[in-house]
This record gives sequence, structure tokens and C-alpha cells, in this order.
Amino acid sequence: MIEAELKARLADPEPVRAALERLTPGREARYQDTYFDTPDGELDRLGKELRLRTIEDRSGTKHLLTYKDAPVDVASASKPEHESEVTQPHAVAHLLRGLGYDVVIAFTKECRNYQFLREGRRFLATLVHVPELDGVFLEVETQAEKSDVDAALRAVGRVLRSLGVADGWLTTQTYTDAVRAARGQVLPGQSGCGPVRHPGLAAPGEPS
Repeated sequence: MIEAELKARLADPEPVRAALERLTPGREARYQDTYFDTPDGELDRLGKELRLRTIEDRSGTKHLLTYKDAPVDVASASKPEHESEVTQPHAVAHLLRGLGYDVVIAFTKECRNYQFLREGRRFLATLVHVPELDGVFLEVETQAEKSDVDAALRAVGRVLRSLGVADGWLTTQTYTDAVRAARGQVLPGQSGCGPVRHPGLAAPGEPS
């Protein structure tokens, strides 16, 4: 399936937050995201992503391994997504390193999720604050087949407009690029950027 998604950096987040709360109760969650890539940054260069995520919310903790292929829609950067829950993230991280992938960046996202139905589609809207970045972001997504991506994105756009999101707030900048810029990091494969070791993903017996 393809994650048909639009993202906005909210110039005025409170009215949007209030509109979402009127629509459906939100659910707080903390995401710990760790991205892997080859030493020369091949995945990043091709617009692909390999991510290990830990989600903590009121129901507990779970871990997801996600692979996103190159975008199928340039304007929105919507990508095919393949995801599976894992029970041993340390083992998965060790496996990925053994296959030649390094941890290139890791960061935290403080989120509030809203799930709802509209126009016969299931939507997920997420208010996102990344402690290292200024402002609040809003992501709205729905799942679509390749033949349905354009219609799905139009539906996402209508949801955003109904929440009071202006077209000028939309952005395709990734959190990984924004956090790298905030940290003054260069991209993988460029001089001065070695593998990042995430303390939470050190394998047993491996220095963190």
C-alpha cells in the first residue's frame, strides 16, 4: 500500500488542534525513530527509508520496522510503505548492521494522533512536535493503491482545508533532513559524517 500523505508546518496550531479535538479525541504517543542507511547514503539518495521505531503510549510500548520505497508522487513525496511489528528491536538493529546498514540519525517525536473516517476512507492525522525543531507539524495520511493515489491525496487536501490548514503551510521537507540541519550534520557518505550510534539500540555486549 501507498501512504498518501500531506504534511504542514502550522503557522497557527491551536485552531487546528481544536478542530481535530472536535472531530475525535486525540491520543498522545512518543516516537523514538532510528533511521538506517548504507555508508554512502544510497537509500537517502534514492528517496527510500529504513526505520526502526519505538512507540510509547497509554497502551504500552511497541516496535515497528518500516521500509519506504521511492516516492510515487513528487509533489507530496507519498511513498509505498511496508511495515511490520517486531518484538526484539535490538536483534533487528544488529541484523541490519550485519547487512551493511548503519544508524545515520535518531530523534524523538512527541505526537498526538487522531483517527477518523471521512468520504469512505480511514484517515490518520498527527500533530507532531520534534524537540529539536521549532513549531508544530501536522501530517494527514490515508492508505491507497497506486491507481488511487491522486484521488487519495485530493481527499487528504480536503481534510486539511477543513481543519483550517493553508496551502502555504504545506512542506515536503523530511524530519530527518530538518533534524540534520538543526544539528549541523552533513548527509551520509559526505565528509565528516560517520555512523551514529543510538544508545537505545546498542546490541547486547556492544558499546552504546
